[in-house]
Amino acid sequence: MAGPVRDREAMIAAMEPRLDTQRWRFVLASPDTAPQLLGAAIGTFREDEGVTAIVPSELADELGIEGPDFARITLMVHSDLEGVGLTAAVSCALADADIACNMVAAFHHDHTFVQAARGEKALGVLQELSASAT
Repeated sequence: MAGPVRDREAMIAAMEPRLDTQRWRFVLASPDTAPQLLGAAIGTFREDEGVTAIVPSELADELGIEGPDFARITLMVHSDLEGVGLTAAVSCALADADIACNMVAAFHHDHTFVQAARGEKALGVLQELSASAT
């Protein structure tokens, strides 16, 4: 894998969005569900109000935790954490298509979570965005 890309246009052109087949749910971990949730989470975030975990929807269902399901699209470019503009470009393109998104940045890639039913549409929007930047 190449090193991090920092230039805005280069990040967008190289993002190669990939749709995950797994469905995900954002849930609040409680003391009784934390062991299962945190062990299966692909991401967590601690806020004053509690710990949010992003977990497989099936696990949330098993634990009786309701909520909307999301599709994850991974932007396969190794984006620099100090790079400017990728999140804005992605969220704006999705907003223009009337698709809500929740962005998560990790060390190597950025991920966007969109309504599960809009995953394929969102993927197409991001592929068009990437193609237009080349």
